[in-house]
Amino acid sequence: MDPADSLTLRDKGISIQAIRAQGAGGQHVNKVSSAIHLRFDIRASGLSAALKQRLLARQDQRISADGIIVLKAQRFRRREQNLDDALVRLRQIIREASHVRTKRIATRPSMTQKKRRLTAKRQQANKKAQRGKPRLDD
Repeated sequence: MDPADSLTLRDKGISIQAIRAQGAGGQHVNKVSSAIHLRFDIRASGLSAALKQRLLARQDQRISADGIIVLKAQRFRRREQNLDDALVRLRQIIREASHVRTKRIATRPSMTQKKRRLTAKRQQANKKAQRGKPRLDD
């Protein structure tokens, strides 16, 4: 089981601010703050030290140099939906960072695979040679 699957984000380190959404709307769009601006301080969070290190080492434009993940959610018209969307995206970033890739073990192709590849190359070369113009000297 992935440790990020059971991740429960506490209020410590999370700052949520409702802001006005960009883009087209109507008369109501200038009155309502339905977009969410979420800031998550990695260093102040209750995550493990290894996970914090992996998050800080990521090359992600949403992570500032100060170690703060900044997300803006404005896909939906309702503030609650945008808040849920921002939290889902934050969990996804943490889940991706928690996944440790296993080191690849270098292998060599077997003799049978080499022979099969060379046979296929010869067959392909013969097929293409047959497509050419016929020679007069044959």
